[in-house]
Amino acid sequence: MNTPLATSHEALSTLWRDAQLPAEALSFVGLPGRDPVLPSSFAVAAAAQTSLAAAALAAAEIWHRRNAGAPRQRVRVDATHAALDSCAYFTLDGQRPNAWEKLSGLYRCGDALNAPGWVRIHANFAHHRDAALRLLGCAVGPDTERDAVQRALREWRAEDFETAAAEAGAVVAAARDFESWDVHPQGLAVAGIPLLQIERIPQASQAAPVAWPNVAADEAPLSGLRVLDLTRILAGPVAGRTLAAYGAEVMLVNSPALPNIDAIADTSRGKLSAHIDLQIETGREALRALLSTAHVFMQGYRPGSLAAFGFGPIEVAALRPGIVVVSLSAYGPSGPWAGRRGFDSLVQTASGFNLAEAAAFGAGEPKAMPLQILDHAAGYLLAFGAQAALLRQAREGGSWQVQVSLAGVGQWLRRLGRVPQGAAAPAPAPAFDPYLETVDSGFGRLVALRHAAEFSQTPARWTRPSMPPGTHEPRWTE
Repeated sequence: MNTPLATSHEALSTLWRDAQLPAEALSFVGLPGRDPVLPSSFAVAAAAQTSLAAAALAAAEIWHRRNAGAPRQRVRVDATHAALDSCAYFTLDGQRPNAWEKLSGLYRCGDALNAPGWVRIHANFAHHRDAALRLLGCAVGPDTERDAVQRALREWRAEDFETAAAEAGAVVAAARDFESWDVHPQGLAVAGIPLLQIERIPQASQAAPVAWPNVAADEAPLSGLRVLDLTRILAGPVAGRTLAAYGAEVMLVNSPALPNIDAIADTSRGKLSAHIDLQIETGREALRALLSTAHVFMQGYRPGSLAAFGFGPIEVAALRPGIVVVSLSAYGPSGPWAGRRGFDSLVQTASGFNLAEAAAFGAGEPKAMPLQILDHAAGYLLAFGAQAALLRQAREGGSWQVQVSLAGVGQWLRRLGRVPQGAAAPAPAPAFDPYLETVDSGFGRLVALRHAAEFSQTPARWTRPSMPPGTHEPRWTE
């Protein structure tokens, strides 16, 4: 097995060079600590540390470029802090929100004696829950009990239910082992795609380098840069929160018709938060106005969803030449599952992690990793890719697209190696205290982890409290 400490440095160097960034910057990063930090057979701390270090070092490189002649600043990311920061731990007014709806989770199917035999259902949103319940013939609504769902699933094979659920608009994954995923058509598609795709938008007209506002040496690296954050749940919001910590003006744009999860109180730190309804022309006009001076357009909807409203990558680049378009997907931009809904917990299950973790722990049923590492690593990689593309745009011009998928992050996590004795690591709860900060927010008194990347010159921080969706008007500050 690879040692996680070596993996962190090697993995960061590979990410950095693949993004065509200056190799000399790599000597200015420190990566102390190693796995195991959390009870897992996978190098989850190395994944969090490496992906966050890439994002932080890219911010430091932007700062270096904007302060010509100034020496590079140093960046440090501790493995323990990065891993714990990726656990999505926070409290509001002294209470820790429940992350899961009661029907979400793992169920045994009728083929349980013949692997996979298990499915994981994501029911945190009512419309996804109700679609699964209708398919199973269960009473639709929040009062249905898990026992009723379990009884109904005894009549299904796991992969049959997974397929039927996708067609019905539910979000379900059958548990597979790595060998099965590696020969699955979507597993093969993901294996053929780079972890981080940073490419010019070929259909866009050539754009000159976009001038960045001037900043002083003591200002944050991304000061004056504007990011439109059209993402939901965890990975995309983590990316926007990261860019906000480095000084960007980030506007989270939500639809007034879509629900959110409690984690928005944590992931909205540093952001403006506006409602825009793309179903109506006034909403589309508001988004076009915001785009006219944005530097990054980040979205986490299924492929084609925003294009239907005129905000696909090509259209966005036409509206704002020189833009960096950042896209997140569950299973990647190509393959039979390219348009399939998915969340971290589902991708873990479908792509082999839950069965591999169960084997490592000697568990009798699929076992999730102790954190949503696919989401958090993807979020940091999205932030890294956005900044790498900004640097490429400033050097070469053009409009750029960055793409990351949760399944692709899973492939990368496997390449980081397994952790000997990882199953024996202690649970993290008592270890959060040294990294916590307490702030007021629009959701209540928020206790959450500080940003885990440290800068020698421009400390990362959030200058705005997290606020509920729709708090701000869809306008940039002056």
